[in-house]
Amino acid sequence: MLTSTRIAVLVSGGGTNLQALIDAEQAGILGNGKISLVVASKPGVYALQRAEDNGIPSKVLPRKAFETIADYSKALADTLKEEKIDLVVLAGFLTIIDEQVYNAFPNRIINVHPALIPSFCGKGYYGLHVHEAALEKGVKVSGATVHIVTPECDAGPIILQKAVEVKPDDTPETLQQRIMEEAEWKILPEAVKLFCEGKLRVVDGKVIID
Repeated sequence: MLTSTRIAVLVSGGGTNLQALIDAEQAGILGNGKISLVVASKPGVYALQRAEDNGIPSKVLPRKAFETIADYSKALADTLKEEKIDLVVLAGFLTIIDEQVYNAFPNRIINVHPALIPSFCGKGYYGLHVHEAALEKGVKVSGATVHIVTPECDAGPIILQKAVEVKPDDTPETLQQRIMEEAEWKILPEAVKLFCEGKLRVVDGKVIID
């Protein structure tokens, strides 16, 4: 019998990408992937309710309970190791972590970013800020990127990207919603599936899909 790939999803808010992964798992899209843990960086976020509604164990690790980023990162890495996690998915996780987590899970942490990296990414580009910047620049397409997480913000090897049309009357909110629906919720489960199938390799800083 094929052993399952244990997935932890890290969240800080409503958990729409978590829901996309839950739906994908329930539809059999994740293959042997199993969401085994949801970790929230603050209590009371709706993502925790989504976990509870679907019988997924969850844990709250509030950043303010730890004095330093290093203390927080150690607690997070220890939690993930205790739960024997194979893949860590950052799904709107807005808390800074350090190399203790990256070193514990090399090439096993992935993130979804709501733009076509290397555009509109890096420090300060999160949430609606990404879409505000894209509209300010007047781009005709934007989209989403799933990438492997490295210590440098949004700079890790790219797994999948999907472009989304920017419409003349878009607001940051309408663009955000379209990118979630047409790109993020599709390519994040797809990237997780590829990982679970053992089809992703990192060679010379780039992801090769077998």
